[in-house]
Amino acid sequence: MSLRLRLTLLYSTFMGGILLIFGATVYVLVNVILLNQVDNMLAGVAREIVRATTVDSLGELSVISLPQLDMTSNAYVQVWSTNGKLVTTSPSIGTLNKPLDPVGLESGKTMFEDSYLDGAHLRVLSVPLKLHDRIIGTLQVGASLAVADATRTNLLSTMAVISVIAVGLAMLGSWVVLGRALAPLGAITDTVDQINKADDLSRRIPYQGEMQDDVGDLVVSVNQTLERLETLFTSQQRFLADVSHELRTPLTVIKGNVDLIRRIKEADEDLLNSIDQEAGRLTRLVSGLLMLAQAESGKLTLNFTRVELDLLLTEVFTETRVLAGNKVHLHLNDIDQVILKGDRDRLKQVLLNLVGNAIQYTPQGGDVFLSLSKLGDQARIIVRDTGPGIPADDLPYIFERFYRAEKSRTRSKTSGFGLGLSIAKWIVEQHGGQIKAESKEGQGTTFVIWLNIVL
Repeated sequence: MSLRLRLTLLYSTFMGGILLIFGATVYVLVNVILLNQVDNMLAGVAREIVRATTVDSLGELSVISLPQLDMTSNAYVQVWSTNGKLVTTSPSIGTLNKPLDPVGLESGKTMFEDSYLDGAHLRVLSVPLKLHDRIIGTLQVGASLAVADATRTNLLSTMAVISVIAVGLAMLGSWVVLGRALAPLGAITDTVDQINKADDLSRRIPYQGEMQDDVGDLVVSVNQTLERLETLFTSQQRFLADVSHELRTPLTVIKGNVDLIRRIKEADEDLLNSIDQEAGRLTRLVSGLLMLAQAESGKLTLNFTRVELDLLLTEVFTETRVLAGNKVHLHLNDIDQVILKGDRDRLKQVLLNLVGNAIQYTPQGGDVFLSLSKLGDQARIIVRDTGPGIPADDLPYIFERFYRAEKSRTRSKTSGFGLGLSIAKWIVEQHGGQIKAESKEGQGTTFVIWLNIVL
């Protein structure tokens, strides 16, 4: 059963239930009003008769005067003695000698009762006639309920017809309105089916209605999800291609060197060094991929301890001076004493990566500057070089995995950013900090790390 049909049946059921409750209430109220009108009329006739009734010297009913014709035209009157004899009746009864209400006649108390007499439905008021607390007779005043019964029957039939028509119109209206309201859901289903069949994540769901309603919000959310999936899928494809390229290059070098060693049948030292370098490159690549996979799955935990950031930066400066050698001038500028809570090894990994990149991409005779400042409750680390800089079009993407500043698959000496910056960004963010890059072509690159000082 479709959602449209289920909702239509649900709305129609609610409508039927509301009409049923409303109809029952109206029916009961009309019935009460009709009975009250009849009872008031019977009570008025009874009062007039009792007021005009007299007794003889023996205490027996003597003179019974019926009210005027306009009061008794719709009423039947009987007066019974205590010995069960009919004393008098109204002209409208004719020759009827049966009590209008046998139960009321025997009860000895004032009561209203429905009675069926020779197929006629009557409303009867029985009133005992008393003299000094002694019952001397019973007055019964009755009226036909034929009009009231007909009114109730007509009312019931009318409400039944109206209810059926109303429920039918509700079903039709609900079906049409729900069809229009749920049409975007059909479009969503069709679009998703087309995506599944064609593997085309570029498709989007069209929507012509109000964008502020629930369906509009759903369409926007699904389109945003599709856009995100397309981005992730494209990123994954590029990532797989880049990983394949990164793995193929060192493997090709290693295989070529091994083949060359086999041909010359001599283990040349340069060939062995090349194989060792490429094997180390593969090891670093696999280790980086494994670390990122563990980080994204939440399995990589950081060991937060007390870290003296100024000492850590001095240590990195000392170690990287050997790497810089005579190629690049490494400078340690202003450095403030900063102590915070963090993972010392991971923070050192970030600094080594940034300084190593700066040394690698800075040409002969260039400069690399390091500094540490304490600004309020934050620590700022700056790594600046005087290298060729990063193009403005590539700057927003340098923290992505294997992003290349060159669009070709051929890696130049300074074209790739690999995994180092992606790992550095993740580590800094896990410390609650930020890492940003500023660069202009020909003027060098500056990396800035902001860390919260938390003990």
